[in-house]
Amino acid sequence: MRVAATDPGATARCAELSTLAQDGSQESRDTLAEVLIEPGQPLWAREIAAFTLGCAGDRRAFETLIFLLNYRDPVRGGTAAHALVRLGDPRTARAAAALATNELRTAYALHPVRLLVALRAPESVPTLTALLARLLQRPGGHTALALACVEGLGRIGDPRARVVLREAAAHHRLRPAAQAALAKTGG
Repeated sequence: MRVAATDPGATARCAELSTLAQDGSQESRDTLAEVLIEPGQPLWAREIAAFTLGCAGDRRAFETLIFLLNYRDPVRGGTAAHALVRLGDPRTARAAAALATNELRTAYALHPVRLLVALRAPESVPTLTALLARLLQRPGGHTALALACVEGLGRIGDPRARVVLREAAAHHRLRPAAQAALAKTGG
């Protein structure tokens, strides 16, 4: 969340939103939901509102949280993933899978991958294995993302991941994590 320190209006608005976020009443949540749809709201204001609503389980935050999950700022992506786990919306795994496998957004797929691991949804293992297989075909550019897939598949422990984890074990940077993940899948 970035608020212009020199803008007294923004500072006051941030304080107001923070107060609403701490209140937790239905009226405060309704006011925060309005921030999500009001034209001209700054991104940081939408972020505060969406995070608060998402953590409260209010599904009105879903679209904004998915937008933030796909945003190029890693802090915003992490914040959105945190709130999406708590939101519990059944659309989350499908949206995270779509973001994780979008070849044009590979550089921003780390938080969707971590979200899929946390959700352990039916989409998680097929998405992570497909993404990891694609990354292994073009090694080098996205080692952190490949490592997140390997570690995530290890945490999930699904035997369907064994084939791609064996392939990952052939890459020296992924080998220790892939071997640990294989052990967790019984492979």
